[in-house]
Amino acid sequence: MELGYLRYPPTVMATMDDLYTLPDDKIVIVTTGSQGEPMSSLSRMAMDDHKQIKVKEGDTVILSSRFIPGNERAIGRVINHLFRRGANVFYEQVSDIHVSGHACREEQKMMINLVRPKYFIPIHGEYRHLVYHARLAEGLNIPKENIFILENGDVAKFTNEGGVKEKKVASGRVFVDGKSIGDVGSIVLRDRQHLGMDGVIIVLLGLEKSTSKIIVGPEIISRGFIYEEEAKDIMEELKKIVLTVLEEMDQEVKQEWILVKERVTGSLKRYIKKRMERRPMIIPVIIEV
Repeated sequence: MELGYLRYPPTVMATMDDLYTLPDDKIVIVTTGSQGEPMSSLSRMAMDDHKQIKVKEGDTVILSSRFIPGNERAIGRVINHLFRRGANVFYEQVSDIHVSGHACREEQKMMINLVRPKYFIPIHGEYRHLVYHARLAEGLNIPKENIFILENGDVAKFTNEGGVKEKKVASGRVFVDGKSIGDVGSIVLRDRQHLGMDGVIIVLLGLEKSTSKIIVGPEIISRGFIYEEEAKDIMEELKKIVLTVLEEMDQEVKQEWILVKERVTGSLKRYIKKRMERRPMIIPVIIEV
């Protein structure tokens, strides 16, 4: 509006207070939330959580945008909730109503010719878009050596001597876990995912230090794998497998706790995979008595 691209009579602009006195069929609201952003106005209207605006039966909602890859589920949820409120929703999959907010090729040329930059770094879009934008700048006599195509983590360094593309730095998502920031690595996250998907089995064994004779156990503790009270036969079978592994091991080998743990873990994994097609995390705990 300030640039003069959108023109309308001043009498058609209404405040939020005016909405309560105007007929519904005389109101158009331009709002945010076309990509399903959780805290956007449209999302809150769809969830009937907006303090001032309520979507009613017969309202029309137009999403004049494309579904950005990765946002499909969030946008779908908003559309479903709008239909639950009784609205009629138009979006790209049912109507050709998309209005691009991006500059076209000729507008990009105009911008480059107006600014005449010494260096050019295309921003936004997938890598192919950056390449096309870089070629456009090169076609407008921006030196190729002064055009940098950067990806996440790439560094462009500018000094009085000029600009150069340097090596990458660490980039991406930073995991916040309690009071720690960035301390949780990929291995820990993988373990958490493993636990969340298949659960954990803990095998407790008490072995006599000198003879490796079983003094306590084996006790099997399961969390997130099976409900022990309803699968006692499986728990007993797991105990038998552990006992069989220990019986088949030589006395000398049983003195090496690491080998004992590896064989117990391997035997249980094979049994569970064959019987249940699952891969729980298995943690043997050996206590010297």
